[in-house]
Amino acid sequence: MNTTITQQIAERLLANKGNPVSGQQLAEDFGISRTAIWKHMKELEEQGYELETIRKKGYVLKQAPDTLDPIGISPFLRTVRIGQNLSYHTSVTSTQIIAHQLAQDGAPDGTAVIAEEQTTGRGRMARKWESAYGKGVWMSIILRPQIPIHKAPQFTLVAAVAAAKAIEETIGRAPSIKWPNDILIEGKKSTGILTELQSDVDGVQALIIGIGLNANQVEEDFQEDLRSIATSIRMEKGEAVNRAALAAAVLNHLEFYTDLYLEEGFSPVKSVWESYSNTIGNRVRARLAKETLIGVAESITDDGVLKLRTDDGVVHAIYSADIELT
Repeated sequence: MNTTITQQIAERLLANKGNPVSGQQLAEDFGISRTAIWKHMKELEEQGYELETIRKKGYVLKQAPDTLDPIGISPFLRTVRIGQNLSYHTSVTSTQIIAHQLAQDGAPDGTAVIAEEQTTGRGRMARKWESAYGKGVWMSIILRPQIPIHKAPQFTLVAAVAAAKAIEETIGRAPSIKWPNDILIEGKKSTGILTELQSDVDGVQALIIGIGLNANQVEEDFQEDLRSIATSIRMEKGEAVNRAALAAAVLNHLEFYTDLYLEEGFSPVKSVWESYSNTIGNRVRARLAKETLIGVAESITDDGVLKLRTDDGVVHAIYSADIELT
């Protein structure tokens, strides 16, 4: 991320954890005047940062805003590519729509679109995804891996592992993954993933990976018919979470597991995915477009396809379905 001086000053303030940061030292470090530093501080205040000036000591960050802008995310980001080009919005129809357009316009590998709110967020099979303002992490990431088209579905599982790792770090216990794209905590859905493809005769041009995480909702934020099946990270942790840190954690893990996949293939990622799976080895109901199958989910293939053995002994290859435990 090509961070601005304002962003770098915010990082210094955050890193000092309530201790003063010298304005004179900042001016020397950045090679600018004290007046210029003051202007950067005013810019931070306009963006919601609460600052205190202590005579002869410097600036103290009292409180940072709960936003997903680059200033908020950059202190937590440890990536080389993913998230370094960040397109931030307060409200959008869908981050997927914007990411598709950016990909078509040549946006680089790792570009992330992130929003405080989606007015028409969607999940698999065009289902609506509630994306309330300031409550979750709603983002889409553009990846440009050199892979054949038939391997594209594997990246849904790569993204699921990244989200599961980020959630585990945040709440201190492991969530579970329901094949192929739902992250559950104590059996309730907290995260959904939608992978879409841009391709031509030469193969994959771009993958658009949409990730929606319920972060700081409380039970009353969910419609009544969802309260028995949906949860948020705040509800499971017992306290509000830093959404910027959570978003950065997902991006950090996504880059790690994407690189692992590209260097070593799907096998090591598959092993991690299986360690989180609540599907493999269990009896499930798979609702397909034209039929419903019930049986034991035996495994996933190296292409991410679910192998389901029905009671008549037939093994079915499931490419896309709604899965529920029976």
